[in-house]
Amino acid sequence: MSRSGSYFRLMRPVNCFMMGFAVIVGAALASLSALISSLPNLAYGFATGFMLTAASMAINDYYDREIDAVNEPNRPIPSGAVKPKEALAFASVLTAIGFSTAYLTSIFCLLTAVIAWLLFVTYTTVGKRSGLPGNFLVSTCVTIPFIYGSIAIVAGVRLNVLLFASMAFLSNTGREITKGIVDVKGDMTANVKTMAVRYGEKRAAIAAASFYVLAVLLSPIPWLLNLVSFWFIPPVLITNVGLAASSFMLLKDYSRENARKIKKNVLLWFIIGLLAFIVGAIR
Repeated sequence: MSRSGSYFRLMRPVNCFMMGFAVIVGAALASLSALISSLPNLAYGFATGFMLTAASMAINDYYDREIDAVNEPNRPIPSGAVKPKEALAFASVLTAIGFSTAYLTSIFCLLTAVIAWLLFVTYTTVGKRSGLPGNFLVSTCVTIPFIYGSIAIVAGVRLNVLLFASMAFLSNTGREITKGIVDVKGDMTANVKTMAVRYGEKRAAIAAASFYVLAVLLSPIPWLLNLVSFWFIPPVLITNVGLAASSFMLLKDYSRENARKIKKNVLLWFIIGLLAFIVGAIR
């Protein structure tokens, strides 16, 4: 693979696109009618979410290079395709671009972007080895793009945005715990105190399933509060069934291989959940 392809893999473009898209979702939830008149802010917001997530992925791979040498030896740094110092330099460039596009939106967006970046760096350098508190940190980082999108479009945070951010927080925390089952071997070597390391894969699976179920239980509230339209219901039902099924499958089989599959599936349910809130904004 070419060096440019290795840098592309280092960014994890699917994750970056999702975070950029999440900014747009947050903006749409805050005010669907204001989207057309705020296209520059949407473009800057997407770029900020994309670039800062890419920077975070590169920083994460730098600090995880020893763990990845055991768990994911084909990743760019442990495979030798990208040198550690090159990954940090790349992350610095991406961070500068992300902060620049945030500043072009508003000073409040820049402040939010800086907070998000600091939270992720804290997670990567200190929080990750703490287990569940680290899971909470990264889930907070996942929810910030929705809040960022709301700030970019209406200079505030609407209730429906907060509700979706809460659902995203819960489902992503479950996914992070599931990821700990996948990475348990390398995490034990690096003394990372995930739930799977501390309490075993079975209890970690129970905890992950519990967070998935909590996200499902939270999903009717936007409808009950009349914050979304009928069109919210079909896709959110798909998401709920997917999360419930993932919970059942994880409890039934919490092996590393099955946890890896479920971690990927949950990402799909997360995307459909995003779409539910988008179409739910149509009245």
